[in-house]
Amino acid sequence: MILKSKKNLFIIIFIILGMLLVLKFRDHNFQRAVEACVAGSKQLATITDLDAAKKFCEEQISKKD
Repeated sequence: MILKSKKNLFIIIFIILGMLLVLKFRDHNFQRAVEACVAGSKQLATITDLDAAKKFCEEQISKKD
């Protein structure tokens, strides 16, 4: 009985830690996606202003969420 409750406790702690890691790195992944989009839009040369390119990319990536 004690082993079963310890096992359940470890599973719950593992799930909570996993969720915290995902939430912590979500913003990091978003910023990397924006940077990649800005780099790609520079090659297309449709948007010449860096701030406009960043705003455009953030809007496009946010639509996909």
